[in-house]
Amino acid sequence: MSAPGDEAPFRGRIGDTWQESQAWWPEPAAAPAGAPNIVCIVLDDVGFSDLGCYGSEIATPRIDALAASGLRYANFHVTAMCSPTRACLLTGRNAHSVGVGIISEWSSGFPGYQGRVTRKAATVPEILREHGYGTYAVGKWHLTNTADYGAAGSREDWPLGRGFNRWYGFHGALADQWHPELYQDNRAVAPPGSPGYHLSGDLVEHAIADIRDHRANAPGRPFFQYVAFGACHWPHHVPGEYVARQRGRYDSGWDTVREARLARQKALGIVPRETRLAPRNPGVQAWDALTPDIRRLCARLQETYAAFLEHTDEQIGRLIDALSAFGCLEDTLILLMSDNGASAEGGPTGAINLRKHMVYEEESPEVGLASLDKLGGPEAFNHYPQGWAQVSNTPLKWYKKDTHGGGIRAPLVAHWPRRIAHGGEIREQFHHVIDIAPTLYELLGIEAPQRFLGVPQLPIHGTSLAYTFSEPSAATRKRVQYFEILGDRGIWQEGWKAVARHPKGSNFSADAWELYHLANDFSETEDLARREPARLQAMIERWWEEARTHGVLPLDDRDWERGAIRLRMNRRTRYEYFGGMSRVDRLASPDITDRSYSVTARFHVDEEPPQGMLVAYGTRFGGYALYVKDGKVHYEYVYSESLRHAISARLPARADEVEVRVEFRRTERNAGEATLLVGGTRASAVTLPKTWPTHGTVAGLTCGFDGGAPVSDAYTQPFRFTGRDLRVTIELGEQGEVAPGELFGSVIREQ
Repeated sequence: MSAPGDEAPFRGRIGDTWQESQAWWPEPAAAPAGAPNIVCIVLDDVGFSDLGCYGSEIATPRIDALAASGLRYANFHVTAMCSPTRACLLTGRNAHSVGVGIISEWSSGFPGYQGRVTRKAATVPEILREHGYGTYAVGKWHLTNTADYGAAGSREDWPLGRGFNRWYGFHGALADQWHPELYQDNRAVAPPGSPGYHLSGDLVEHAIADIRDHRANAPGRPFFQYVAFGACHWPHHVPGEYVARQRGRYDSGWDTVREARLARQKALGIVPRETRLAPRNPGVQAWDALTPDIRRLCARLQETYAAFLEHTDEQIGRLIDALSAFGCLEDTLILLMSDNGASAEGGPTGAINLRKHMVYEEESPEVGLASLDKLGGPEAFNHYPQGWAQVSNTPLKWYKKDTHGGGIRAPLVAHWPRRIAHGGEIREQFHHVIDIAPTLYELLGIEAPQRFLGVPQLPIHGTSLAYTFSEPSAATRKRVQYFEILGDRGIWQEGWKAVARHPKGSNFSADAWELYHLANDFSETEDLARREPARLQAMIERWWEEARTHGVLPLDDRDWERGAIRLRMNRRTRYEYFGGMSRVDRLASPDITDRSYSVTARFHVDEEPPQGMLVAYGTRFGGYALYVKDGKVHYEYVYSESLRHAISARLPARADEVEVRVEFRRTERNAGEATLLVGGTRASAVTLPKTWPTHGTVAGLTCGFDGGAPVSDAYTQPFRFTGRDLRVTIELGEQGEVAPGELFGSVIREQ
């Protein structure tokens, strides 16, 4: 067999004429005999205990049914953040080794933090495609460096550049489920916007279409379908009827619910009988210590999260039903997992506009209490409090972004009727997300190539878990696994775990290492560091060996600051946009953070007065819009969902070409004055006492229409501009002399 990418030599005969020649066609790639279809479902920010089959009260009957006839893994681990976990899953190598030691937005220019998967690590779809598979992806990608998000950016690290035949989904995270910023294959597309639209259902529709088309066109070939939901990452968006089903379910509070989950986990056999609840994490108050109003707010936020997960389970059921209808469920290996533990980013009492709450202004509980009827809908960007995040991670401590159990222990369900004969069983062998790829290769009887498309390949770091399908009591074959995220460190070795939680900004050498015997202490409640100092020291030294081997260094605890630095690396100060062009991603849009700038729109007017959007950036949760309506030009600056500033001016009655200009003059840190000019004449002005950082927005820029979550309710989307020859120029002045850490510092620092 030729190496991947090589062209097979011609094996026919060429004479002077076709009659004297013998044609030859290369054999198409053929899948190994008995190769199953593979469906990999990845949930986002779903905690270890959130599924019904892992002890939750949340109704997930379709996932539970997969577990009842498949396997559940109680000792499966991930990386504590989304991009690194996905890089591990799709390559079988450790995240830092392939360049994705942190999310793509926080790449830093060091080898382990490139924000894209190195070509030295061929992906599962790249390899499976060479073995006859059709390869399809829907949903979250988050493995492309943000510099390539734009329309002119390289597509080498988009899904089609890394082995998928089709992709329908989104870059980055925090997708608005009602108004997502979507891509199909290699270009931006508008969401359907039909009545009742929701992203999770849309993704499943496209997954079903991929499988249907594959079965119709290549019934003899297997397929690999990657389904990466935005659920249940915040914002927790879900139809109201699902929320209504939860009403009152969480009034008893997080302490009671966590205890009930642990009891169910013990009864199910997910955790050992002797497992203890980890103590409440710092910052989580006893439920009974909260005021009645705060309890009401916190309970309603959790109701919305539970509804979101129930809705997601229903969409997964639709996909399973389609597999059954296509006659391929029996021959399909389904793997369902979460990418990391539950998120504490909502802080002590959660938030209605979590992006603002995290990045630039802490939200008071009173804001949430006044907006309870908006939870889950398009006018909220809500997230639950950290107390419920610890419930999601029952019985573990800490959260997403931590290397304790709450950040890295995740559910994994495997379902394959043709191979897994004794359904409903639990597997306790220690495994990690890097073990999925070698599992697939072993099941297919293939090997990862040593060279791929001419590039020497990194060795596979994972250990196949295929043996666990038929050997329930076998000892784990894995020997060691390191962890690192944002300076948090950990290492598992033969049943023991050493872990250090790093406070941001502190000296790494001052971090306190803890030691747990996980074989006897599932929830990491008995620190044995003082009792076993020699073992702990040996494990710490082994962590440093693994870190040097896999490109973890240098240790870096910066988060938002890295994104700020990347934005400031862009020296471009002038942007020109054209009416009707494709959406520009928020991280590729002009960075107006704490600087003076101008927005100038020029267009021609016919006899009828024009209407429509000139330029829009962001959403109703943070953004700005310049538009024409009812003979006036309007400028709105949206600081948050509850604070906006607007100015307007009348357009000339008759003019062939019109120039409309907004000038923002920075007067002090994150504040200034916006002036509206029409035809060069000052028409109106407004003082902006507070402005958001660019990272405060959750959507990109459009010119000539507003195609995502609306910036304003003053018009009906897409509000296409009816004038001619629209051009918008944005020019940037000097930025304020503010340290990136101050400008982009997260409000929610330490829980």
